[in-house]
Parts: sequence; structure tokens; C-alpha cells
Amino acid sequence: MADQGSGIKIIADNRQARFLYEILETYEAGVELKGTEVKSIRAGKINLKDGYGLIRNGEAWLINVHVSPYESSGQYFNHEAKRTRKLLLHRREINKLIGKVEQQGLTLVPLKMYFKNSRVKLTIGLAKGKKIHDKRESIKKRQDQREISRAMKRY
Repeated sequence: MADQGSGIKIIADNRQARFLYEILETYEAGVELKGTEVKSIRAGKINLKDGYGLIRNGEAWLINVHVSPYESSGQYFNHEAKRTRKLLLHRREINKLIGKVEQQGLTLVPLKMYFKNSRVKLTIGLAKGKKIHDKRESIKKRQDQREISRAMKRY
């Protein structure tokens, strides 16, 4: 799962987000974490499935992402599993996102979490919700691709 030569190791991938939403733009953001959260993320104990991004008071926040408590430390120094975490973005990116999220009614969805040069990074996507017929269309495309690849293997 590691990308050769670039120092990127993917930890978590939110594949359901690509099915439920149409991703318009992606941004790379750092995440403000506690020490036990980093240790737990290194162990792969993270779930991006129900998470989303929010912009409040000129700052970007990651909400409802579950990072399991670190098991090797006591409960006193451990973190809360679903706490709100601050996203580290440039000011101009936040200003751009404020306009799109508030005016166009788009959503910020976490897509992928990974280590890049020993720092935890998150790819967030500016997304628009898909309608039911769009979801059916993506299922049909996926099935067609599977059938094509099976036919190519045979010949």
C-alpha cells in the first residue's frame, strides 16, 4: 500500500464517499492530532466512513471521524474517539471553501488519510450528493467494467 519513492503510506480510504458523492475538487490538509491519536492511526484504527468537514469561524474542522483509543496507554492520557479535529489548510483555501460550501450547498468529505513524510495528511473532497439514478448509473458502469475485464482475460 506504500507509494514507492514518495514517502506516502495510505492508512484509510473512504470508498463509500465516492459512491455517495460526486467529487468536484480535492484538497490536501494536515490534521491537528494528539499523541495517542497518531499512535492509534499508525496501527490503522481509524474510520472515515461517517466523517465530514465543516467550516466555522474561518477555520476548517473534521467532525465524526472515529479514531479508536490507543490500547497500550491508560485511559487517563487517552483521547476521545469521535472528537472534533482541526484541519490545517492555507487561508486562501479556506476562503475558497467558505464560498463554495455556503453558497453552492456543497459538502466537505474526507476521502483518504495517509502518512506523507511521517506527517498525517488527509485528502478532503468538495462534493455534491448523488441522486439515486446517478448511483444506479455508477453501479452499472462498474459492472460493465468487470464484464469487459473478464472477457479480456479469456482471450
